Amino acid sequence: MMKTFVKQRRDITEDELMEYNAFCQLLPGASSTQVLTLVGYKRGGIILGLLTLLIWIFPACFLMGAFSFVLQYMDDENIRNGIFKFIQPMAVGFLAYAASISVRFAIHNTITKVILAVSIIATLLLFKTPWIFPGLIVLGGFVTNLSDKRIPQTPGSPKVIKWGNIGMFGIVFLLAGIFSEVARKNDWQTRTQFNLFENTYRFGSLVFGGGQVLIPMMYEQYVARPQSKVVQEKNQGKSQSVISIPREEFYTGAGIVRAIPGPVFSIASFTGGMALRDKGTGWQIAGCLIASIAIFMPSALLVIFFFPIWSNLKKYAVVYRALEGINAVVVGIMIASTLYMMKDISLTEFRTVSALNIGVIIGTWILLGVKKIPSPFIVLLCLVLGWLF
Repeated sequence: MMKTFVKQRRDITEDELMEYNAFCQLLPGASSTQVLTLVGYKRGGIILGLLTLLIWIFPACFLMGAFSFVLQYMDDENIRNGIFKFIQPMAVGFLAYAASISVRFAIHNTITKVILAVSIIATLLLFKTPWIFPGLIVLGGFVTNLSDKRIPQTPGSPKVIKWGNIGMFGIVFLLAGIFSEVARKNDWQTRTQFNLFENTYRFGSLVFGGGQVLIPMMYEQYVARPQSKVVQEKNQGKSQSVISIPREEFYTGAGIVRAIPGPVFSIASFTGGMALRDKGTGWQIAGCLIASIAIFMPSALLVIFFFPIWSNLKKYAVVYRALEGINAVVVGIMIASTLYMMKDISLTEFRTVSALNIGVIIGTWILLGVKKIPSPFIVLLCLVLGWLF
């Protein structure tokens, strides 16, 4: 972005780009997508901002949506033991690397270390509970605001923030939740579609930390949670079941998205297609579209309606204190999710594939951190390993 929009095209200044990046780090959602949306917004208003967003996400969303069709021609056994078999440990390796990098930036004092430890333990114990991720994020932001010694309020009284600018974001969030629950209780034929939109919109609204945190959230919602007794009892006797994606297929999608240019959030197009594939081709395409729109809509609404109050918002120390706690929670979730997802992969059995799985996880971490190998090449290498072994 610095090379293209600042140095070559001069659409924005270097200071503006850095400010956009700082602002987007405070918001949930896809940060790189939000920065690009702001560049378009600055140059041509809301219309160009939205057009920039669509152009940016289309290639990745199209490819990941198409991949959901490819997998339907393979059964779980082929995925588990075929060319994709090392994509699963590779996906865990990516998450482990992201967590190790994030620790250095987010954990730097006693309170963040405590938040990190609590987040890891709570996530491991309550991984199948839907409120654990948003609950920890809120708690982390609250705890770091109990003291103002680390980040004191600067002199001067900030103006009152007009929160009405983000009303649209809140209205959609509320309506999505209401319709999703009504559809579930009344067993609507379109329940899956409403549930898919609500789930994906919620992910886009609550994910701090980008795709590294989105993937564990999706794993909890679509893989782990459908297996819990509470969810199964709530859905007994209903013709429309909860959205469930087979573990192997989810891991495969989470790995392949690393080879796709564009935002990791495009994995939503894949999960959307997988969620509705049993309803026919038309609905599967609709699932890709529903999830793609829902995952990026919060990012667009927040960045466009929130940015006009940014100059005032950044004067509040409470915002930066909250972000300190939220970042510590995010790292805790990433570490716990890595450990939780490892249990689904053969690591301790006395088999060649178990040793290779361990090697793939460690190798992915090393290639990303030490050798700085681009993600697509790592994915290709793991596919070749799956073909050879």
